[in-house]
Amino acid sequence: MKTVFRMMALLLSFGILQSCSDDDKKMNVPSLEVTPANIAGVWKLSEWNNGTEVHEDVYCYIVFERRDMVFKMYQNVNSMYARCITGDFSIEKDEYEGYIISGTYDFQLFDDAWSHSYIVTELTADGSMVWVAQDDENNVCKYVRCDAVPEDIVNESEPIK
Repeated sequence: MKTVFRMMALLLSFGILQSCSDDDKKMNVPSLEVTPANIAGVWKLSEWNNGTEVHEDVYCYIVFERRDMVFKMYQNVNSMYARCITGDFSIEKDEYEGYIISGTYDFQLFDDAWSHSYIVTELTADGSMVWVAQDDENNVCKYVRCDAVPEDIVNESEPIK
């Protein structure tokens, strides 16, 4: 009878251990404060439209410079050609929505603001951040930190003026 109880205790222990998933671990990753210093550097778009991975031929890199609050974006998202887009950005903290990032482009003739302001829902120390459009909760982008924009992309991108 003791053997049966030991086996049941052992099986119960294994069951408890198996019930902890990776999703539970991710929930415990603390989010950093969204500041220019914490987002400074190079970020690559890895997912958009609420979890769809970015196709391998499509890219968007954003380089944030904290000191001057400017960005440089290398992308081919809505173009067949590589483009370098520059501008400035701002971060504000809303009491209800959290940290909001918005920006303006240097090249637009009429409306130079980004098409959306984004709520930064996650900024983790392991190098990822998630943006949700303030006016469209289905517009979700995930960025991952990277070392640099690939040199071939920089070379083929001309800044828009």
